[in-house]
Order: sequence, then structure tokens, then C-alpha cells
Amino acid sequence: MRVVYQVAALALACAGAAPEAGLPRTQGSVRWLAGCWEMQRGARSTIEMWMAPAGGLMLGASRTVTDGKVVEFERMQLAERGGGLVYTALPSGQSEATFTSAAVSEEGFTVENLQHDFPQRIIYRRAGADSLIARIEGPGRDGGTRGVDFPMRRTGCEAR
Repeated sequence: MRVVYQVAALALACAGAAPEAGLPRTQGSVRWLAGCWEMQRGARSTIEMWMAPAGGLMLGASRTVTDGKVVEFERMQLAERGGGLVYTALPSGQSEATFTSAAVSEEGFTVENLQHDFPQRIIYRRAGADSLIARIEGPGRDGGTRGVDFPMRRTGCEAR
């Protein structure tokens, strides 16, 4: 009987370790992504917005404006599938691409599609309470890896 209580206590402790009640473990781990993020580089401003996870899905969109004109936009989704995450991106002027999780933690996630031209890897990492670094990586010149970082800070979603 004592073993039953120990097993029950262990099960309760593990259940309490879940990132967010009612969310799949992987999506609960990346719930911090929900909200609006901004990156400024000179006259170029990018806003990325993510809905909170619900029903196993987070929806996102980004828009880049330079000198008052939209120069890029993208629709994204981050879905819970098979115990992992599937990231689907539809950038302006390009075909849809799907990436599957290679790593997921409370600090970020990495998704990959090694058959895609560029990028083959997308990485989101928390950088403190109100910042993140999104990174894309893929084949570079001479067989090396090329990477581009997108440092963003949390911003309000009003009138975005």
C-alpha cells in the first residue's frame, strides 16, 4: 500500500511539472512566444504577432515595413503533432514550407527541414523576460552554414 502512495505522489509531482495545465507539453513550453515582438533596423521595422496556443495550434504573422511600405510579410503556424511541434511558414512570394521540431524547451525551440533550400533550420530562443532571438540557418557558400539573426523585443499589440 505504501508503494501505491509513493507512485501516486510521484505522478502528482510530474503532473505539476507540466508547463501549463490543459496544453500539450511542447506547446506549453513555448507559450511565452504569444504576443507581439518588434525588431527595428534603421528605417526597417518588423512586427511579429503570435496567438496563444489553443486546440494544439498557435497562429502567427509578421510584416516588415520600410519607409512606410510593406516589403515582406509571412503567415506562420506552430502545431502540436505526435508529441512535437510542426512549424509551417508561408512567406510573401514563396511556397509554403513545413519544419518539424528538433528541440523544444522552456527557453526556446528549433525546427528543421533539411530538404528545404533556405532556411533549413529555424530557431527561437528567449533572451530574458522581454526579448527573443529568432534565427534562420541553412547552406552557405563552400558547404558551410549561413545564419541570420532577428533580435526582437516584446511590444504591445495595440494598433499593430
